[in-house]
Amino acid sequence: MEILKKYGKDEIAYVYLGKTSKGNIVEFVESVQPPIPREKKWVLIVSTLNGCPIGCLMCDAGGYYKGKLSKDEIIEQILFLVENRFSRRVPVKKFKIQFARMGEPALNENVLDVLNDLPKILDAPGLMPSISTVAPKGADSFFEKLLGIKEKYYRGRFQLQFSIHSTDENQRDKIIPIKKWNFEKISEYGEKFVKNGDRKITLNFALATENVVDASVIKDKFSPDKFLIKITPVNPTYSAIRNGLTSDIDIRQNMPKKHKRFVEKLKNYGFTVIISIGELQENQIGSNCGQYIKKHLMETQKIDFAYTYVDD
Repeated sequence: MEILKKYGKDEIAYVYLGKTSKGNIVEFVESVQPPIPREKKWVLIVSTLNGCPIGCLMCDAGGYYKGKLSKDEIIEQILFLVENRFSRRVPVKKFKIQFARMGEPALNENVLDVLNDLPKILDAPGLMPSISTVAPKGADSFFEKLLGIKEKYYRGRFQLQFSIHSTDENQRDKIIPIKKWNFEKISEYGEKFVKNGDRKITLNFALATENVVDASVIKDKFSPDKFLIKITPVNPTYSAIRNGLTSDIDIRQNMPKKHKRFVEKLKNYGFTVIISIGELQENQIGSNCGQYIKKHLMETQKIDFAYTYVDD
């Protein structure tokens, strides 16, 4: 892995722009969550595709798709970060590897090979892989194999997240403009995936004021025994601005503004609801979900409230 650029700060996050052994330009991230020390929680976020073909309305990585990364190219990102901090023995209590920087992981079955190999490559008792997906239609084989891998290696320490964003199917199709699993199919898969001792599956809403969200739809389709809800801001990206998406999260009160009742009803229905804001400095670094350094570098008119570390 050849590192081309590095943005950020050690006590928050670094975004790396690198060239793989096959010549693909990728972005990957390491972050901590102050005041938790790195030895207790460390998060790596790696790319699975070179760009992304989907084009979600809030994501800057869409529209630059140049193909799938190989198993080795994904592992290169992980090993660079691990060996830069530790040896291949990672003494971190909660060591999360998220396959979520660039690309929809379910479009690349090489991700499954990486998940199979990680327990052999790393001595990491705290390892917790994390797949964040929009559940593309036609990826059934990926998810069936993922279930088997979770059962073999990661019982009780695998995090699976489905990106939902809206409970209105028409609006969801606009936000995530590909054919994908409907709520019934996601729910059916969750019933098989989550067994005794497993983590609940996350339903993620990057919540904009413009999004339609109805707690009764979630109640009717999903079980609170198998699923939890995560609410995140719409991070400051070029795509979100151009598509007219305004974050609904009041960061001072750690609560939605327009959709506060949505959260209250979900809790009343028995769902665990997590409001996940993260470190605000990550917006300036460009390490938050939906941000993409290459997009910023290509823009002629820069936004002045994000990606500010890039120009340092």
